[in-house]
Amino acid sequence: MTQPPPRSAEYFDQWYADLTGSPVKDEIERRHFGLPPHLQSTSLLTWDGIADVVTALRLPAGGTLLDLACGRGGYGLEIARRTSSRLVGVDFSAEAVRQATGSAAVVDVAAEFRVGDLAATGLEDASVDGVLCVDAIQFADAPAGAYSELRRVLRPGGRVVLTCSESAAGPDDERVPDRVRRVDLRGGLVGAGFHDVEVTQRRGWRTAELAMWQEAAALDPGEDAALRSFHDEGVQALAMFGLLRRVMATATAPPD
Repeated sequence: MTQPPPRSAEYFDQWYADLTGSPVKDEIERRHFGLPPHLQSTSLLTWDGIADVVTALRLPAGGTLLDLACGRGGYGLEIARRTSSRLVGVDFSAEAVRQATGSAAVVDVAAEFRVGDLAATGLEDASVDGVLCVDAIQFADAPAGAYSELRRVLRPGGRVVLTCSESAAGPDDERVPDRVRRVDLRGGLVGAGFHDVEVTQRRGWRTAELAMWQEAAALDPGEDAALRSFHDEGVQALAMFGLLRRVMATATAPPD
């Protein structure tokens, strides 16, 4: 299978900027995922999925949540609102960070957003109570470094939740892009020293995703750059839909 080219921070800066002038994509995604108008999503987590993540994180009231690869910040802001937590969002796109900062002001959640990397957040050791990474851990150039960063920033007993798509047939299926074939959530978390590692398939999430991608692939994007990207992604997603499965991984940082 032809592998897609790597996408830089500059690419995503433009991608996020295009979204600001294209409300149709957000409307389609919110409708299929059951999201409220204020929640700006750039990943594939449904309203019910957010509830699953809240339960799995076990955040203490007044704790700190790191939303790693936060995009426009919608999911982290909603979870912080539900759990009365302070939010720190990290993304390598400066434009995403700018938009997330604006969203925080709208929903009145205590939040700080900063530019950083999956393997280099810039946060202090043991400084957060929970880490969320939605559909992005597979983009780490050095996966082991990203898992080690999760472990480094978490306080003892803190929880991490990762959502991702992985190859349904395993790492030898060459029809699946390399970055997805190499996903090993369990191995990465165990290797970084986490305890209580669980990886569960989330079949229910896929129903909403399929309907959304079908609508995206069928639309005429015209001259709208964001809709063109959405349409193209929908075509690609449908071509691989049966080759992937959706999973959520959870783990606990060991006590001192």
